Amino acid sequence: MLTFLGLIAALVAATQWRAFTREAAAERAYPVTGQIITVDGVAVHAQVMGSGPDLVLIHGASGNLRDFTYQFTDRLTDSYRVIAFDRPGLGWTDRLPGNKGAWNASAETPQDQAAVLQKAADKIGVKNPIVLGHSYGGAVALAWGLVRTDETAALVLVSAAAEPWPGDLGWLYQVTSSGPGGALLVPLATAFLPEKAADSSIVAIFAPQDVPKGYAEFVGPGLTLRRESTRANAQQVNGLFPHIVDMKAQYQTLTMPIEMLHGDADTIVPADIHAKVLINDVPNGALTMLPGMGHMPHHTDPQAVVDAIDRAASRAGLR
Repeated sequence: MLTFLGLIAALVAATQWRAFTREAAAERAYPVTGQIITVDGVAVHAQVMGSGPDLVLIHGASGNLRDFTYQFTDRLTDSYRVIAFDRPGLGWTDRLPGNKGAWNASAETPQDQAAVLQKAADKIGVKNPIVLGHSYGGAVALAWGLVRTDETAALVLVSAAAEPWPGDLGWLYQVTSSGPGGALLVPLATAFLPEKAADSSIVAIFAPQDVPKGYAEFVGPGLTLRRESTRANAQQVNGLFPHIVDMKAQYQTLTMPIEMLHGDADTIVPADIHAKVLINDVPNGALTMLPGMGHMPHHTDPQAVVDAIDRAASRAGLR
């Protein structure tokens, strides 16, 4: 029995050490690219580029702000001051107090995330911004607008998770967001998940379009595979549903212009469940459907997203 327990302890120690070394390698390969803003003791990573009306970018699940800085923000910086944030627990932004370092932490809600990002935005002088959210980031953008309705020029929602959905999100999110899964399965994934598995996930997110050349190497999936980021992502995604239900009851108060873009081939966040329902819940929305497009139009049809941002700016009187 003692031999068996010793073997288990050695395996746990080896797993944690390998996870640590892979995390350290990812952090060396993908360092901070912007500035760290401290908000109530929380480090928030923001990258600020360009000049013009303020445009805040909020990334989706399993990502970081590098998703936007790969060949997309270059299209915007001549016309906007672009502020891209890492969401709490992802990239180089800390988890919120009480969650950092806790494998059984509760999830940061979209409202929690919007609040800390708003405080960071205040510290760098952001005023009356257009707020763009992609996928899960769309829920955070909606929460931002609900809290600061009179101080948000417009929302741009790209493939946004915005409405209650049927069913659940599958066993993987349920397990990795749980206390036992966070303690046992997540370190194994960090330590031993092959790079090809991350590449396959990226292919599935872009489908039916191809992944742009160099995207996976640029965005840094190793940052998301860190133990704390994997737990944060799973807990946030698995806990999103009740907060979407709560926000839906308030959508009629979102009186600012809202531009929505959604691919009709998006199987990650289906348009029939989200954008095509949301358009009837907000008083000042406009929906652009993108035929044949999947979940990542800011990369696969970036001009359509830029055009939506420009429309939002014009409708908000910023142009």
